[in-house]
Amino acid sequence: MIPVTGLSGRHEDLHEMLSFEDPKEQRTWVFDATFMRSSWKCIFGEGCQGILDVASPELNQGCCSEGAHFVDEDDVSNVVKAVVRLTEKNWQFKDKAKKKGFLKKNKEGDTMTRRVDGACIFLNRPGFEGGAGCAFHIAATEANERPLDWKPNVCWQLPLRLEYHTDTNGWVNTVVREWKRRDWGDGGTDLHWWCTDNSDAFVGKEPVYKYLKEEIIESVGAKVYDLLVEALERPTAVTLPHPVLTVKKSK
Repeated sequence: MIPVTGLSGRHEDLHEMLSFEDPKEQRTWVFDATFMRSSWKCIFGEGCQGILDVASPELNQGCCSEGAHFVDEDDVSNVVKAVVRLTEKNWQFKDKAKKKGFLKKNKEGDTMTRRVDGACIFLNRPGFEGGAGCAFHIAATEANERPLDWKPNVCWQLPLRLEYHTDTNGWVNTVVREWKRRDWGDGGTDLHWWCTDNSDAFVGKEPVYKYLKEEIIESVGAKVYDLLVEALERPTAVTLPHPVLTVKKSK
């Protein structure tokens, strides 16, 4: 275990980082063990205040206010295939998408989902008969399929973040950690609220590595996930509480 310290706004951001080498590749995996063992869960529709500059739980937008950025063309193609399967029953803005499309280029030239009425075009609003929330998530659940197979990558990966660093010898270090305010870029400091910064989201009944099992496996592979679980569950493993919970107890 590697203790990593730093300052994160209001409190000392102390995490334990767990690392091991990949059994098949020239790669070292580094996981945020503190976050993986924590009780974080998505509280969309359960008190999530969203990512605007003011608390807006009544909008039920979660982190969908800005639309989704795509990581590559495969990501775009996968979503296009999923869009074909969406119906008016589970997608509130299907008609608007037919008229103006559902993708756009931002100022930097990146492809992202179009916004409608202040949020992602795939976000069904409160009161919609087919259900509030992500149209992809709703449709995939109805089809008894995994929502992560329908959504843009960033939408199912959050709040996980993968970072890749390659040294001069070609050895890759991959860090898997929680998504922080700084990862939103310059606008991160303007967010009124971000879930991994607030104890309100640390109310899950199981640790993150179990709660996000499918997402972690999709990101790192089943073998690496098994090695992660083995390391996290060793009797001698250090267990460090998440910083936001430590701050809450000290108040």
